[in-house]
Parts: sequence; structure tokens; C-alpha cells
Amino acid sequence: MNEETLNMICIVWAAIGIASFILLQFVTAPYGRHVKKGWGPQISNRLGWIVMEAPSFLIILYFYMTSDQSVYAGTLSLLWLVHYLNRTFIYPFRIRTQGKMMPLVIVGSAIFFNCINAGLNGYFLAHFESYTIHSFYQWNFILGAMLFVSGFIINQKSDHMLINLRKQGETGYKIPSGFLFNYLSCPNLFGELIQWSGFALMAWNLPALTFLVWTFANLIPRAIGHHRWYRNQFENYPVDRKAVIPGIL
Repeated sequence: MNEETLNMICIVWAAIGIASFILLQFVTAPYGRHVKKGWGPQISNRLGWIVMEAPSFLIILYFYMTSDQSVYAGTLSLLWLVHYLNRTFIYPFRIRTQGKMMPLVIVGSAIFFNCINAGLNGYFLAHFESYTIHSFYQWNFILGAMLFVSGFIINQKSDHMLINLRKQGETGYKIPSGFLFNYLSCPNLFGELIQWSGFALMAWNLPALTFLVWTFANLIPRAIGHHRWYRNQFENYPVDRKAVIPGIL
């Protein structure tokens, strides 16, 4: 596959991501607190997380191990791997998911999504990257790295607070507070948006931008759904709290 073909696939895939974003304004994906009957067979929530996130880690790892990437491209690959190492093999064992299930249709769609996004980014970094050591001194790397690290920290801290919101053995939901939860219902998702915006800046290529489009297309509707659920579930939910972007959305 040449670079022109890869870019055309990215454009089509990004367009599908935008269409998915529009669709998700009307349909709430059945995961976590939104799981409901009628979506077919289900599996353990923890197992579902591992299976659906594994392709993003394994595909990038494959391209990293089997290609002669520059130091800059290798750095991008390692940043991706750090995120998905946590998301695939650490996070699922931290969450308290006793008895929670996930529809297989969600797992399958996530596997498809992750295979394409990781495949596009991994293929570019293995075959078409032209970064040099001077790329580390460009404005887009410096700004992108700052955003990536900041987003990762926000995501990790927010996830930690959510995981520890309930005491051992508790199963009900509570209103999170403190840190960015004072302003947002989903600061963990806000952190991911910042993180992958930073990655797209550092990578400065169409596959990374396409992945960012899909990240926004997936996470913003998810955050809006969580925000709406909180407001319906708790009468005393803070009225000035936004869903995912401070002061805006």
C-alpha cells in the first residue's frame, strides 16, 4: 500500500467517524451504567475491556518490533503503547466490576475500531514516517508532548478517583467531587481528548488526525450520556457542571 492509498483510507474512515458521531447523538451505546437488555449476548465487563483494547496495544507493538522506526517515530509508538498498556492490562483489574456485563456487540465494534485505528497509525510509522532528530525541537512536538502528558495525568487521576469513589463491596453510584469533577462530569474523558490531541500534534500526519476525529466522535457522546444520566439520577447534581469541556459542553 502506498501513502496516497493510506491517506484515502484515512479520509473515508474519518468521514465514517463523523457519521458515527451524529448517530451517537440519538443512540446511547450500552456499556457500564447504560447496559440494557436487547443488545444480545454479554460477557464479563473486565474480560470485555481486555479483549477489545488488546488490538490497539498488540498492533502498534507489532509494527514497532518489526520495523526500523526513527527515534521520533519510536517515541510516538511508545507513548501509544504506554496508554494502551494501562488501558488493556492494568485498568480492567483496577475497576470494581463485580457482576457487570458488556454486550458482545460493543466488544466486537470496539475491536474493529481499534484494529483500523492502530493499523493505520502503525503502518504509517513503520513505512512512511520521515521524522528526524530535529523533529523533537519543533513547536508541534513540544506543545503536543505537553498536552499528551497533561491529558494522561488528568485521565489517570480522574480514573483513580472514580474507582475509589465506592468502598469495597458497594455497588451504588455516587456523585464524584474534587479535582476537575467540580467542573466536569467526565474529566477522565476530557483527559483523553487532550492526550490524543497532543499525540496528533506530535505525529502531524493524517492517520493520527483520523484517530483524533474518532476519539472525539466516541468520547463526546459518551460524556454527554454520562452527564445526562447523572442529572437524571441525582436531584442535587450540580447544575453548573459541564459534561466534558470546561465552560463549553
